[in-house]
Amino acid sequence: MVVPGLFALTYKVIGDLQMATFAAFGGFATLVLASFAGTRRDKVVAHGGLAVAGSALLVIGTAVNSSPWVAAAVTLPVTFMVLFAGIGGPNAAAGGTAALLAYVLPAASPGTLDMLGSRLAGWWLASVVGTVAVLLLAPRPPGDRLRAAVAGSAGALADRLDAALRGAGTDADRAATIDAKHELLAAFTTTPYRPTGSTVADQALTSLVGMLEWATAVLDDGLREYPDLRAVAPVERELFAATRDTLRRVATLLAGGSEPPDLAGLHEAIGASVAALRRMPAGDGEFADAVHQAFHAQTSALTVRAAAVDALIAARRADPATVADQARRWYGLPAARVPRFGVFELAWRHANLRSVWFVNSIRGALALAAAVLVADLVGVQHAFWVVLGTLSVLRTNAAGTGSTALRALLGTLAGFVVGAVLLLVVGTGPVALWVALPIAVLVAGYVPGTLPFVVGQAAFTVVVSVLFNLLVPVGWSIGVVRIEDVAIGCAVSLVVGVLFWPRGASAVVGDDVADAFREGGRYLAQSVNWALGLRHQEPEPARAVTAGLRLDDGVRGLLAERGTRHLASQQLWRLVGGTIRLRLTAQSLASLPSPDAGPDPVSDALSGQAAQIAGWFDDLADMLVRPDAAAPSRVPVVATRIPTLQPVAAAADTATLPCTLWVEQHLQHIRPALDSLVEPAAEVARLRRIPWWR
Repeated sequence: MVVPGLFALTYKVIGDLQMATFAAFGGFATLVLASFAGTRRDKVVAHGGLAVAGSALLVIGTAVNSSPWVAAAVTLPVTFMVLFAGIGGPNAAAGGTAALLAYVLPAASPGTLDMLGSRLAGWWLASVVGTVAVLLLAPRPPGDRLRAAVAGSAGALADRLDAALRGAGTDADRAATIDAKHELLAAFTTTPYRPTGSTVADQALTSLVGMLEWATAVLDDGLREYPDLRAVAPVERELFAATRDTLRRVATLLAGGSEPPDLAGLHEAIGASVAALRRMPAGDGEFADAVHQAFHAQTSALTVRAAAVDALIAARRADPATVADQARRWYGLPAARVPRFGVFELAWRHANLRSVWFVNSIRGALALAAAVLVADLVGVQHAFWVVLGTLSVLRTNAAGTGSTALRALLGTLAGFVVGAVLLLVVGTGPVALWVALPIAVLVAGYVPGTLPFVVGQAAFTVVVSVLFNLLVPVGWSIGVVRIEDVAIGCAVSLVVGVLFWPRGASAVVGDDVADAFREGGRYLAQSVNWALGLRHQEPEPARAVTAGLRLDDGVRGLLAERGTRHLASQQLWRLVGGTIRLRLTAQSLASLPSPDAGPDPVSDALSGQAAQIAGWFDDLADMLVRPDAAAPSRVPVVATRIPTLQPVAAAADTATLPCTLWVEQHLQHIRPALDSLVEPAAEVARLRRIPWWR
């Protein structure tokens, strides 16, 4: 409705060719290439941002198209900034290609600055009408999949706790929580960009996903040891019940309910557990088991409490002080810097070759700049199609780019054949073409996301054939020109893909996992020493948090790639889960008050064990980063180098006994997961030794 209508208005009624061209392609940018999510307000803001950004890019593209070298030089920073802006959230990422269309169309087409008025008028006409069409005619969204998955995960955990409290827990309850966790991770990771933006509420939702994944692991560990919670101490049973109720409220809140979690009640239950443990004599024969029960109950409650706070912020129900406290945990920044955290801080954290966003933005900028230069120097009839062909097939690795390039050429060839047959049947008369145009646009708009890429290319080629024959009736030969131009663009994209990071996201992810393990181990060692009173400076989480953010985006890029030589998803999530468990364990220890105590044999032993764990993760990271330097035979030696500590209750100072025992429980909790990380890490090392072209 919109694209043919705008084209008819601007070309036949107003009679402005430039306005008609930019209205037609602007309609595609607004309604096909950009697919914004969120509420109506979110969509209005996103479409408004696209209109403004596209206007600026349109002006720049028109200003530089007179010189191929100038256009290529300007394309580098412009493309990089547009693609790199995707770190800001899903709508920023989803609008990237549409915004670039506003730049490459004038940059790779003949035109002068006196055409700016008509071009901007066509672009804004398409933006305004397209936005109104989205608001009025778009189907009602099926619901926020991520929030629904969060609610489902919290509800499954609550159901499992409820069954254990009744002594009726089954393997099916455990399987339900694992399935809900996998569904949550799928909703969060199966898009090539983070499905949450950069607002405080979005960051809280992102954090909530990680906390529920962690809560699933923590509760699973506890319930495997105590499957029937009727057998634990009454005070711990009450704490588990309060944890269940909080999870139930979190699920209700994220599903659209209004009743907030009872954080005061949960806090009171945690306090009762702590007080009961302090009243128990350390020499009591049941003390060690009581500590173990309290550890699982309190760790589960504290994890769920953090998740509940995130849920309140995500639902915009939290007070400013709570937001500031949680933001420190999200960003790993000192409290004074949290309010200043914004787009520049986020950009700085991603300004690194370990960031998939950074790497792919550089590759995209180089590819489009090369396409602009090649198209102008070769002197093709429609340079725009060369650049668009490059943009449409560029992927994060050379193999993926080559595969998509072949499909693009096949699709264009198929579209040429269909378009030629259509023109031979209906002719090039204006009446027949105007009747065919809305049908062609309907098919081209419907295909993306529903049918294979090759079909989309074919449909878009048919639209181009009809549009250009309405402007200049030349028959089927316009399709031949498009095939030639797309072939050149595909070649440019493939060459850039081979020359720059041909392995794509897989190489970056390996480095990101190594960074996350190395920085997480460092953070853990600092946190242990802080909790034992051996370190008086607070642990520094910023580097561990940054590594985790880069790994998250790297995994998305890897999952978005096409190919067969990827790490199995189960092994990939085992590595990612290992980095999360390491970081959150360190975070839990860092939240303890540092006791005013000097070193003692037990504290020194625990500190030494934390250092050994950190060293083990360093070795694992080295194996990931330098696969040729670490033979697989070295892995079993590394995996077994961490000693087992004896119970410390009798040897520790009475004043520091709670902290000492808490540290030991955390370290014992993390140790069993170490062996499971060796196999997937070795597989990553093996894959990295294989040449990319194989």
